[in-house]
Amino acid sequence: MNRIGAVAIGRNEGERLKSCLNSLINLLPQDTPIIYVDSGSTDGSLDLVRSLGIQSLELDLSIPFTAARARNTGFNYLIEHFPDLEYVQFIDGDCELLKGWLDSAIATFTKDEKLAVVCGRRRERFPDTSPYNRLADMEWNTPVGEAKHCGGDALVRVSAIKEVNGYNDRMICGEEPEMCIRLRQRGWKIERIDADMTLHDMAMYAFGQWWKRCIRGGWAVAEGKAMHGAPPEYYMKRENKSGWLWGFLIPLIALAFAWQTYGLSLLLLLGYPALMWRIYRYRLAQGDLPSHARLYAFWCTLSKPAQALGQFQYWLMRWRGKQATLIEYKMPVAEEV
Repeated sequence: MNRIGAVAIGRNEGERLKSCLNSLINLLPQDTPIIYVDSGSTDGSLDLVRSLGIQSLELDLSIPFTAARARNTGFNYLIEHFPDLEYVQFIDGDCELLKGWLDSAIATFTKDEKLAVVCGRRRERFPDTSPYNRLADMEWNTPVGEAKHCGGDALVRVSAIKEVNGYNDRMICGEEPEMCIRLRQRGWKIERIDADMTLHDMAMYAFGQWWKRCIRGGWAVAEGKAMHGAPPEYYMKRENKSGWLWGFLIPLIALAFAWQTYGLSLLLLLGYPALMWRIYRYRLAQGDLPSHARLYAFWCTLSKPAQALGQFQYWLMRWRGKQATLIEYKMPVAEEV
């Protein structure tokens, strides 16, 4: 079998991490090197990893930690100590690898030597326990075929990732699509195949968690557009405009001019039901159930102010010349409701 390594990353994932690592132990070949990279956990994650006999690395906490930095740390350790590796499976600590995934992914790699990344379907473990979990499960149902980007879970070709020097360490989110852009610019390809890859535990039950995740998404939009928004990529250009328009400009104009226009400016707010209808129709065309399409349309529209806030925070931090820190939205396992 082709030589494979695995990198799992996490921060305060508790029992989720145990499920993640056990899936790697049980599904990967016995001699597969597995590295866990921890980003300042305080829940005993490192003790758990050691009890399972898995090599662990800890990020230097004097430098703001990011998922990108954790993945690079694990990847660089693997290729230094196991130079014959051909592929590395990246997985987040709140995910569980699924049976049959690696065989499907490797078979895909063997068909095209220019494939750099193969990813599959990430599924939410408990999609019906909260609207936020359902939204995430829908978000991860991306089209099958050649893709522009991947997510945090993916099987990658070592030679390709080395060529672009891995992920951008400084990015606090959106680092996977950004690396994929650099890969594609060098002629590499990304493919999403029709196979279940991982089972994810979102554990999102509170509005505040979802709101922070939307702010984080807005940050990713702003930074992505700043880095690769120019031709020919136009990355996040449309999403950036949408965030500013629906999350900031329309409500500002509607409210600011309500007195002067005798309330007529408030008619601009009717654009939001129209936006929801447009999103609803789009999701139906993607094959969603009507109830799921309505859910997605409502929460997507509601997320626009949070997205605009995230975009503003990015530009504020950039103007101040400061390094961003993680926008965390998940509760440690012991605090979940």
